[in-house]
Amino acid sequence: MNILVTGTVDERLHRPLQLIANLFFEETDILLEEENLPDEILKVKLDIQANSVIKVKMALSAPDSAKIYQSSVEKAADPTQTEKEYFKQVKKAVSHAFLEVLQQYTGIRQQWGFLTGIRPTKLLHKKLRSGISKEEAHEQLKKEYLITDEKIQLMEKIVDRQLTIVPDLYHLQNEVSIYIGIPFCPTKCAYCTFPAFAIQGKQGRVASFLGGLHYEMEKIGQFLKDNGIKITTIYYGGGTPTSITAEEMDLLYEQMYRSFPGVENVREITVEAGRPDTITPEKLEVLKKWNIDRISINPQSYIQETLKAIGRHHTVEETIEKFHLARSMGMNNINMDLIIGLPGEGVREFQYSLDKTEKLMPESLTIHTLSFKRASVMTQNKDKYPVASREEAEEMMKLAQDWTAAHNYVPYYLYRQKNILGNLENVGYALPGRESIYNILIMEEVQTIIGLGCGAASKFIDPETGKIERFANPKDPKSYNERYEEYTEKKLQILQQLFCKKQPA
Repeated sequence: MNILVTGTVDERLHRPLQLIANLFFEETDILLEEENLPDEILKVKLDIQANSVIKVKMALSAPDSAKIYQSSVEKAADPTQTEKEYFKQVKKAVSHAFLEVLQQYTGIRQQWGFLTGIRPTKLLHKKLRSGISKEEAHEQLKKEYLITDEKIQLMEKIVDRQLTIVPDLYHLQNEVSIYIGIPFCPTKCAYCTFPAFAIQGKQGRVASFLGGLHYEMEKIGQFLKDNGIKITTIYYGGGTPTSITAEEMDLLYEQMYRSFPGVENVREITVEAGRPDTITPEKLEVLKKWNIDRISINPQSYIQETLKAIGRHHTVEETIEKFHLARSMGMNNINMDLIIGLPGEGVREFQYSLDKTEKLMPESLTIHTLSFKRASVMTQNKDKYPVASREEAEEMMKLAQDWTAAHNYVPYYLYRQKNILGNLENVGYALPGRESIYNILIMEEVQTIIGLGCGAASKFIDPETGKIERFANPKDPKSYNERYEEYTEKKLQILQQLFCKKQPA
């Protein structure tokens, strides 16, 4: 869909308008110039008056309708704030009006309003921390972002659960968590854009990578010890951390205990064993040896044809077999993932996957909605991967909500992605007391998370101001192997600035 926007249009509005249009149409192109226009085009006239009150008027006309769709939005603003902050208020008002005219034209109601960000629950946390009541916070979210009551109720359930499982959630800024990225998988899935490289034939590169990772762990761990900084959680992700050998895993966890302060007191250590074809009795023995019992075993689907289509080379039977193996060897906190909207799957297939899950009853179940990530094989070859409609995706999400509630799982974290099917969300459900603390911390951005390893992103959060600074290691093993010392030093410099501020004399 082509959309021409004219009037008082700031170039900086192009991206937010594009993101909102993408909620309604498969492919959109926002045009700001009236030259060489295509025949089929929506025309939007925008008028902005910005002073102490921001007034936005918007009118949409379409070639297939004689009707003019209109919206008028007024929002109070402080003209004395910085230009950047003031423009944010303008952007919100324009986004509000644009969503309204597109909802009128298409008849589609966006349950998340014009939110396109990843972390909606963070908004509710922020409002509650300001001291207002839940009722007032809910009303503000509905008014400011046009979020529906249903989604606000979901946010409230999640925030309440997070504060129950981590009662000191707002007071962890002087601790850190650690993310360790292992960038190898048996194969790369069609929907994936994570740092994940097929491990076959790359043992030399794996060994070099692990050497760099051990170096990072030692240097970062020494800094934390020297400055008395506690670790809240440790999370091994990727890739698939169980792609490496049992011997390599053993040495890695030994390095963790040797390098990091107080590992025995860390609240939670998680290892993603997401690909069942990487799980062996020897690797599970290593996990037991180092007191790690929270793992992920991710089926994504229990339809064999789907697994083949998306590039996962394990079988449905193997998923079930490895789950029972892990359980028999003492893994008592297992997460599983299912994805709504995988190619060729609809309500019937998703219900089948839920039925299969019922026979296993993992401690937590994460329901993802398929997201079309720009660099994925699936996005670049959409014609080969037919997916469910918006309506069917919503029906599958409702199935997941009903199934988890019926089996006593509670929602405890939520995040959203760009170009997510049906403009839905990803929700983590868990049996009470089995929630992942790391998942809560990474989503709510309440403390520094230090990323070690290939493709690992660090998120440094100033303990005093809450300002966030991001820093990422290289995504490919070759670049990482060549420069891990440099990247480690940069992280240490940032940590020094954050946690070793000089006290006034």
